[in-house]
Amino acid sequence: MNQAGIIHTQQHHHLFLTSSHEAVIRLQTPLDEGIRVTVIHGDPYDWQNEQWQSSNSPMSLIHSDDIYNYWSVSVSMPYSRMRYGFKIETSEKTMFYTERGFYTQQPKEISAYFCLPYAHETDVFTPPSWVANTVWYQIFPERFANGEPARNPEGTLRWGSEAPKPDTFFGGDLQGVIDHLDYLHDLGITGVYFTPIFKAFSNHKYDTIDYLSLDPHFGDEETMRTLVKECHKRGIRVMLDAVFNHSGYYFPPFQDVLENGEDSAYKEWFHPFDLPLKPDGERPNYETFAFVSSMPKLNTKHPDVRAYLLNVAKYWIEEFNIDGWRLDVANEVDHDFWRAFRSEVKRAKDDVYILGEIWHQSSAWLQGDQFDAVMNYPLTDAIQNYALHKQTSEEAKMALTKHLMSYPDTVNAAQFNMLDSHDTARILTTSHSNKALVKLQFTLLFSFPGSPCIYYGDEIGMAGVNDPGCRACMIWDEDKQDVEMLNFLRKLVALRKKHSAFGTYESLVFLDSEDDDVLLYQTSTPEETLLFAYNRSLEQKTLSLQQKNAQGYDLFKNESVTSSFSLEQESFCVVQLTYST
Repeated sequence: MNQAGIIHTQQHHHLFLTSSHEAVIRLQTPLDEGIRVTVIHGDPYDWQNEQWQSSNSPMSLIHSDDIYNYWSVSVSMPYSRMRYGFKIETSEKTMFYTERGFYTQQPKEISAYFCLPYAHETDVFTPPSWVANTVWYQIFPERFANGEPARNPEGTLRWGSEAPKPDTFFGGDLQGVIDHLDYLHDLGITGVYFTPIFKAFSNHKYDTIDYLSLDPHFGDEETMRTLVKECHKRGIRVMLDAVFNHSGYYFPPFQDVLENGEDSAYKEWFHPFDLPLKPDGERPNYETFAFVSSMPKLNTKHPDVRAYLLNVAKYWIEEFNIDGWRLDVANEVDHDFWRAFRSEVKRAKDDVYILGEIWHQSSAWLQGDQFDAVMNYPLTDAIQNYALHKQTSEEAKMALTKHLMSYPDTVNAAQFNMLDSHDTARILTTSHSNKALVKLQFTLLFSFPGSPCIYYGDEIGMAGVNDPGCRACMIWDEDKQDVEMLNFLRKLVALRKKHSAFGTYESLVFLDSEDDDVLLYQTSTPEETLLFAYNRSLEQKTLSLQQKNAQGYDLFKNESVTSSFSLEQESFCVVQLTYST
């Protein structure tokens, strides 16, 4: 037994609460060692005669990757507290694993065991209940639709007349979004994520001038109220984007520091290395986003800065009834600020969704005291690495398993999942214009736990390289839209909503395909079982259902599947399984 490969850390991916009386315990053990695991547990005050009076709980092997087996069990805690350890057995040996290490005999001192002192309700990770069933649509407001040409900034170009550049304007606004809400509703969208809409200098608006004002190019307060009201009328939630890591160059406090230097009342709102500020040159003499001199970093530990930004967070909820905040460059802002942010916005509206832009492993922000989710780029990478032949199906299975096992079930269920965004090349472009592989990737995305998102225009086959190419004007001429892709995504959204096993986590099981190109997994609920089969290759594959007496129904082709079926090249199927006895 390789003891070095047996891991339990009591961090939230190994121990997490589903209620104040229920905890999920996970353990990692070396791959394929013929191990059986039981959790020995009990109330710390129910310890009698050097043991607990409660029963033990066998653990289930839920996933495996190339290094570890992952075990899990849900344990009831009648009094919201617990000590526990692991009994690990092979055919040759039995060991006991506790906080103090390994024992050949079960420890007789209760202090040796892992400890969960008390499970408070406030310690339970509780993202808004509506998020897991939401299908998002991301809108870059300047490029979605022009509903009020009178608001066009000077130099606005004719809609879609040329490829976007970093400094071009095409006149998109919020009235344009209102005019097309029925389009989004027909697609099945239940949440819209807007990139920033506050007053700013650029077309992307990530260089805020006034956090409390709508950009006049986009509309006024009445436009904003109408937008939210009309979205809610259609069952669509509204999430705004805020940049609290840095402001824009023309943010009045920053302009004051530029003008007054040491005499500025706002000099501590930022991070100058020295004064006066010097924005010109290769690198400014103050902290910024990256080294962009027009985006000075805010000092979020300063009480006046905190008060200003927290007021902003509450203002848009209380005045306009928005449903979520997406937070730009969230990993570069201090944790203490985000804890205060969560407290303030949840007081204003308890089911607001708080989403951080973090591209890497994000456990530090997902403990229940800061964010509800992050933008799930590691899932994006795993999907694309498989579909675009960067990894085999087995390597993809390993990557997906490692990622899912790095978070609790409750976190995975609320993650914001996407294939592209305003910060990446579009999915059709990364897929080398292969529409079959785009459909395959969208189906993968929608089948995993979390909230899937469609970037505006992907549903009609828009292409585009990285910024600014991915920010082209939405195509509204139906003759230029990919209607087949639109109908496909409309059906995929409907299937996700109709079938309870679409996007579930607890029952996700990867199946062996013995083929580098074929990825198989299964999800189930008490109501149904779904088999997802993907073939990224240029060859037709013949697959056999592994379960005895299994039959199925292809949800996309509406035809029955027997125990053996064919999967066309660069295609997939989702089979609803039934079993005869």
